[in-house]
Amino acid sequence: MSQELKIIFPGKLVFGKGCISSLTEELLSIASSRVLIITIEPLLETLNTFIKTLKEAGLSLMIDTSIVQEPSFADFKALLSKVSPFNADVVLGIGGGSVLDISKLIAAQLDNEQSLEEIVGNGLLKGRKKKLICVPATSGTGSEVSPNAILVDNEDNQKKGIISPFLVPDSVYVDPILTVSVPPAITAATGLDALTHCLEAYTNKFAQPFIDMYAFEGMRLIAANIVQAVKEGTDEEARIQVAMGSLLGGFCLGPVNTAGVHALSYPLGSMFHLAHGLSNALLLPYIMEFNIPAAPQRYADVAIALGCIPEVDTIDTAYKGVEKIRQLIEDCGIPSRLSELNIPESAIPEMAKDAMKITRLLKNNPRLITLEDAIAIYKAAY
Repeated sequence: MSQELKIIFPGKLVFGKGCISSLTEELLSIASSRVLIITIEPLLETLNTFIKTLKEAGLSLMIDTSIVQEPSFADFKALLSKVSPFNADVVLGIGGGSVLDISKLIAAQLDNEQSLEEIVGNGLLKGRKKKLICVPATSGTGSEVSPNAILVDNEDNQKKGIISPFLVPDSVYVDPILTVSVPPAITAATGLDALTHCLEAYTNKFAQPFIDMYAFEGMRLIAANIVQAVKEGTDEEARIQVAMGSLLGGFCLGPVNTAGVHALSYPLGSMFHLAHGLSNALLLPYIMEFNIPAAPQRYADVAIALGCIPEVDTIDTAYKGVEKIRQLIEDCGIPSRLSELNIPESAIPEMAKDAMKITRLLKNNPRLITLEDAIAIYKAAY
C-alpha cells in the first residue's frame, strides 16, 4: 500500500569532517547580525573557536544551554520568553535530538501569532520567519533533516508531535567529529535509535522505494559500525559511517516515518523518563518478532542489510535479523529488558493504554497492534 511520496529536504546539506568551519562562512555571508545558539554545556569547549570567530566578526550572539533532557511544553515556553527579547535573525541548534527539536520550534515560534497548542499535530504550523540551521552532535535522532519535533505535554504527560515542512531547517551541517566526545552509552542508544528509524521505514506499511534506498543503506552502515563507535569512540571512520547512517535515517522520517517501536517507546519516555534511543532499542527485537509474520520478505531484507547470510527460507532469514539486533544490543552494552531499568511490571497496562494513543505511528505498523498485543509485547520485553 503506498501513499503519495512527499519529501521536503533542507535547502542545504553539508556533511564532512570539520565542516563546522564552513558554517562560520555561511553565517558571515548572510550578514545576520543576531544569532541565537541553542546547545549543551559539554559542547561549549569544542565550539570555543567557532563562537570566538563569530564574535570577532561582530555578530551578536545569545547562547542558551538550558535544554538538558527531553523537553516539555513548559521548557519550551520558558525558553521562548527568555530568548524573544534578543530578536534573533538566525536560530542555530547544535546538539542532540532534544536541542534540535527545541531549536526548530523556537525558530518557528519567534514572531509567530500561533500558540504552541495550535501547532501540535500534523501540518498546522503556518510558517517560519527566522532562518534555521541545525548541527547534530549525536548520531541518532535525524531531527536535523526531519519535519518533526517532539515535546512532552505537562498537562497529560504524553509525548506530542509537531510535524510541519516549516520545521525542516534551511541549512544542515553534519560534522561527525562533533560525535567523538559522546559517551559510549549515549552513542549506543542514539545509534540504535537511528537504526530503528531506517528499519521501521523499510518495513512500514507505507514504505516507498525512494526511501527504501536510504533505509537499507542506513541499516547497513549503522549495523556494520555502531559497535566499533561505542567501543572505540575516537575511531573517526566508524563515527563518520554511523553519522551518515543516522542522517539517512532522518530522511526516512518525513515521507514514511516510524511505526510500532516508536509508538510503544513513547510511554517509557513520558512515564519513566527513559532516554528515547534506549526505549527503542529495548523494544525493537520484540516488535520485530511480532511483525515478521505480516512482512516476512521485508524483514528478510532487513536481516541482509544488517549483515546476515540469507537462509533458504525467507522466514528463517527474517528471524536471523532479530538475532543480529539482539547481538548488537548486547555488544553495545545496552539493557535488553525493562526489568533491568526499575520499571514496575504493574505499569504495563497503563503504558499499553498510552501507546494506543499514538495512532499517527501505529497506523504505519505492518501488523495491527491491539491493546492486548501491546501488553503482550511489553511483557515479553520485561
